Amino acid sequence: MLAAAGLFPDLKLSFLRAPPESIMSDSTKLCLALHNHQPVGNFGHVFEQAYQDSYLPFLDTFERYESLKISLHTSGPLMEWLDEHHGDYLDRLAALVNVGRVEIIGGAYYEPILTMIPSQDRIGQITRYTKWLESRLGADVRGMWVPERVWEPELTSDLAKSDIEYTILDDFHFKNAGLTSDDLHGYYVTENDGDVVRVFPGSERLRYLIPFAEPHETIEYIRHVSSVRPDSILVFGDDGEKFGTWPDTKQHVYENGWLTRFFDALVENQSWLHTNTLSEAADSQPAIGKVYIPEGSYREMTEWALPVAAQHELEDLSHELSHDERWSRIQPFVRGGNWRNFKIKYPETNEMYSRMLLVSRRLRDAMQTDADPELLDAAQRELYRGQCNCSYWHGAFGGTYLPHLRNAVFNHLIAADNLIDQAVRSEENWIEANAADFNFDDRPEVLLSNSKLSVFVAPTRGGHLYELDVRSICHNLGATLQRREEAYHRKVLGGQNQDNNDCASIHDRVVFKQEGLEERVHYDSHPRKSMVDHFYPDDVSLDSLVRSDVPELGDFVTGNYDAVVRRDPNRIQIKMTRDGVACGHSIKITKGITLEKESSELTIAYLLENVPQDQQFHFGVEFNFAGMPAGAEDRYFFQGDHNHGHLGAWLAINNADEFGLADDWLGLKVNLTPNQPTHFWTFPIETVSQSEGGFELVHQSVVLHPHWYVRGDQNGRWSVSMKLDLDTTLAESRMTQAEAVAT
Repeated sequence: MLAAAGLFPDLKLSFLRAPPESIMSDSTKLCLALHNHQPVGNFGHVFEQAYQDSYLPFLDTFERYESLKISLHTSGPLMEWLDEHHGDYLDRLAALVNVGRVEIIGGAYYEPILTMIPSQDRIGQITRYTKWLESRLGADVRGMWVPERVWEPELTSDLAKSDIEYTILDDFHFKNAGLTSDDLHGYYVTENDGDVVRVFPGSERLRYLIPFAEPHETIEYIRHVSSVRPDSILVFGDDGEKFGTWPDTKQHVYENGWLTRFFDALVENQSWLHTNTLSEAADSQPAIGKVYIPEGSYREMTEWALPVAAQHELEDLSHELSHDERWSRIQPFVRGGNWRNFKIKYPETNEMYSRMLLVSRRLRDAMQTDADPELLDAAQRELYRGQCNCSYWHGAFGGTYLPHLRNAVFNHLIAADNLIDQAVRSEENWIEANAADFNFDDRPEVLLSNSKLSVFVAPTRGGHLYELDVRSICHNLGATLQRREEAYHRKVLGGQNQDNNDCASIHDRVVFKQEGLEERVHYDSHPRKSMVDHFYPDDVSLDSLVRSDVPELGDFVTGNYDAVVRRDPNRIQIKMTRDGVACGHSIKITKGITLEKESSELTIAYLLENVPQDQQFHFGVEFNFAGMPAGAEDRYFFQGDHNHGHLGAWLAINNADEFGLADDWLGLKVNLTPNQPTHFWTFPIETVSQSEGGFELVHQSVVLHPHWYVRGDQNGRWSVSMKLDLDTTLAESRMTQAEAVAT
């Protein structure tokens, strides 16, 4: 009657996906949500091994249990690889989706940390991946996986705008909002600017039980929860690689039958415990309430984001207080750092991040023009690939310390840049210089670029050349990494190898993949970049350089240089000057980089002034080149036609007129040619870092270090000029051959 009176118009209540009679079911629901992921740039054999050890055997086992259901998130990089190499696996998934046994969880296509990328890229990544999943698997994508569960409240709006109804975060997030374990046996809604999304709490208890404890322990825990809350929803949300790829889990989960026993236990207890997809659970009962979740991630991630001293303090205090009966009450209020501080902890992460934002902004601006949409679409995909999160942070996995992942990020970002240039530039050969705060430190950097190279220079940080992009092969020779202290180095230096036969969580393992790692832990006092200016004692040894314990006799290494940029139609140059001190004397250094149109060669010049004639100075300029690994015969040092061995060699070459590095796999030669006889040191930069398999030595870059014993002339001056030639003839010949085959 009220509707007829016009007070309330007839409305269809479409927000209830399930019929009202299904609301508030009395059974306990277990939502098993698996997250399968391999990062952009990971090796093909790693993808294949994970498929054979985890993804395929899990599916083989799961298919046999027709009454069980799961929710599955597979990241875009892995999904594309599966589609290309194991399409039958995706066909089997699609069949399970069709009968309602598998719900496909969406997400950001190439698994970025959402808080790291601009809003338009978040929405673009999510919606692009949803369309792919709908097309390939016939999925109705309602929820998404938040990479590394890195959350900030404003993400709510971007998820809602991407047509995402729900997501999963850890119960740790909810406890940071003041909720307790007793409050977390269902789901909540959260809101931002009027946009609403459902949020499921993933159980940390289940994450540590599955698959490491025997199945009955998981059932007993769920039974206890069910006895208190019969209508509970419990969510296990964690890596699918725990089921076969993590160390020792293949034998434990499959060969020893853990997964079969677990699924058997779920079937045996179906009178009171049902496996549901997350969408079914959301439809079966209303939200417990509303919550505003503070920024955060899972507990371990927040600890890894802390500075080393703070990590030590937290670890020590946690150990000291663990036996205090009050600790369990205090611990929910103890949290670590913000994920964004990885960009402070690892400046190399900030370099990738700032490069990514530069490309993102260029692409956004290009999309406002009439540039070729196909080229811009391809550039967008490359940008999205360059946002893959794994190399932007470090914890129990290799992350930032894995050079092949850093190289892949830059590879895709440079490829995106190249495509944008093709779309917006009218001339094929061009040259330009720009100055701006490219890395967001409130100080200007300089970018010299042409159609072959991009050269990023930081005048206020030692005048370092910190990124050197070889555009034809999409390779950044400056993607280096400084050796620095890590909290886990206490274990390395203590030699605590705890490689047990029992299957343990990856966070609890202490395994050394090589002997003598405690002797290889060294810390650098400066960034491992290029054009780093040193004054050394005359008798400095190569061994002390490798250990980075040589006294610096000057203040130029990270000092502030004044800069001037010069431009003409065919050539650009940055000239940098610093008045400093070396060996107790006031010394002035002027150095410059010149790049010419259509050239892949840099001219690097140095002028030292106020140098006494009666005193010898040991001056050196350090270069670091990344992405050219050691230990392979096709990657080597050369001098003319002479091969000096692989790129891990420690060399001291005297009075040479050239020296270089070759990487035949990349098809690249890097040759440094000074205008006067020069001494050269070479040695590798290697880090002792943590990965899922244990502690290991990782090659990060190659140092090529020209140095001279100098005195001033009658005017107190000394100078040198060097040609840095980046020869990609071999790579380009392969490209030409590949194009010929393709046509």
